[in-house]
Amino acid sequence: MLLVEFTIEPFTEGNPGQHVRAAVDAAEALGISADFGPFGTTCTVSEAQVGEVTAAVVVAAMANGATHVSLHVERLGGTAA
Repeated sequence: MLLVEFTIEPFTEGNPGQHVRAAVDAAEALGISADFGPFGTTCTVSEAQVGEVTAAVVVAAMANGATHVSLHVERLGGTAA
C-alpha cells in the first residue's frame, strides 16, 4: 500500500476553496477515503490505483483554479513484495 499526500495552492486557512474541494472529491469518487487536514490531504491507495488517483487529483485541482499541486507518495510497511 502507498500513502499519497497532496497539498493544493493557493492556500487560505479555514477556506479551502473549490480547487481543493474538487481534488478531494476526485479522489473520493474513485472510492478512496481521503483524510482532509489543515495543511494537506492524505489517502492510502494500492500501487495499481496510484496513477489514477494522483492524475484525478491534479486534473481536478488545476481545472478549478489551483496554482500549485504538491504530491508525496510513500510506501507503507517497508519494501515492495
